[in-house]
Amino acid sequence: MRAINNLPDGPKMSVFLRRMKFIFQPLEYVEDFAREYGDSFTLWSRNDSPIVFFSHPQALQQIFNADSSDLDAGSGNRGLQFLLGSNSLILLNGDCHQRQRQLLTPPFHGDRMRAYGETIREITQQVSNNWKMGKPFNIRASMQEITLRVILRVVFGLDEGPRLEKIRQLLSVLLDSIGSPLLSAGLFFRFIQKDLGAWSPWGRVLRLRQQIDEMIYALIRERRAESPQNRQDILTLMMSARYEDGQAMTDEELRDELMTLMVAGHETTASALTWAFYWIDYLPEVRDKLLRELDTLGDNLEPSTVTKLPYINALCQETLRIYPIAMNTFPRIVRLSPIEIQGYTLPEGTVIIPSIYLAHHREETYPQSKQFKPERFLERQFSPYEYLPFGGGNRRCIGLAFAQYEMKLVLATILSRFQVSLVNRRPVRPVRRGLTIATPAGLQMVATPLKKHINTPVLV
Repeated sequence: MRAINNLPDGPKMSVFLRRMKFIFQPLEYVEDFAREYGDSFTLWSRNDSPIVFFSHPQALQQIFNADSSDLDAGSGNRGLQFLLGSNSLILLNGDCHQRQRQLLTPPFHGDRMRAYGETIREITQQVSNNWKMGKPFNIRASMQEITLRVILRVVFGLDEGPRLEKIRQLLSVLLDSIGSPLLSAGLFFRFIQKDLGAWSPWGRVLRLRQQIDEMIYALIRERRAESPQNRQDILTLMMSARYEDGQAMTDEELRDELMTLMVAGHETTASALTWAFYWIDYLPEVRDKLLRELDTLGDNLEPSTVTKLPYINALCQETLRIYPIAMNTFPRIVRLSPIEIQGYTLPEGTVIIPSIYLAHHREETYPQSKQFKPERFLERQFSPYEYLPFGGGNRRCIGLAFAQYEMKLVLATILSRFQVSLVNRRPVRPVRRGLTIATPAGLQMVATPLKKHINTPVLV
């Protein structure tokens, strides 16, 4: 029995060294601590506040089901305010968070989400048609182009043209800049966040953000002057939505949520797709099973048919399990009085970190967790406290259904036409990209026309 009023043990390491390891060795950061201290461990901030990591399903269930008045889940994301704005869903708490979430969720589910299926396929075909057969290309750059064009089309309803291309380029450059090693560190070390002019790294980020803001506000003004009739893009839906008191969202609220959707809605999915292509080629038996499943459809790649295929679904789930794009959920901060989690009493001000990566690598839940095995998800179902690539509780990502839908359609669209192969088949280890983990930036692949498989049953 663990002692009440006693925090889990943890390492005695300087904050600076710990942060450097967190930035440059993100997997080792949690793996080394978990190996020594188990499911739960405590780190200490500069002001001596405890930071407690949890990964046991029982602990995660208690955290995700805790009353929102007990845990503050917005304040811990203040480091993103410079990019997303203070009205972002990610930074809101309590009732404000809940009412904003209710406004933003519908477009990413049900019939509205499925209406975007042909758009996803069309954009995927356009991007992959530009590949030169047999010539190496950057797989992440292609996936980023697809997912960014999809989210811009879905969010703004913009057709192809100079303005869509301009905002796409600006956002790509901004996110690539933030994802670089130097500015990834800037998200954790405030002294790097210095605007020393347009040619300084942080100054360039702020000016790119300003240009994107100007374009977003111009689009909001134009859309307010138009009739919303027959428009199904998210900006129009958000502008027509009303809070319970009848009020509409302000321009600032719209801007912050649009930026949140653009950043969260394409960057993470691009990373997941890049990992999926890596695993599909790295493990030929995975590719063979997937292609045999796709062959059962013949030329019928209707979105509603593709997304019901069991093996492609399992493959996407395993991709998000083995290297979850976000290693941790959003932090929770204990608010007004102590809270008990799995026998530990956490005092006011404690930062709680539910670890997605460690939960996904518990051998009790996932035997041989370091092996990529989609069959896990065909053999059993996992609880939301065992499998949580999109976070949990009332902070679970609102776009999770859309992200998985998009992943399956992109994979099926490309793999029904091309074989996509690694240029170098050595194992790849995740690296930090901003607040996420991803494949190394320069991962190269080669596309060749697909040789059709014989239609045989999928063996699992």
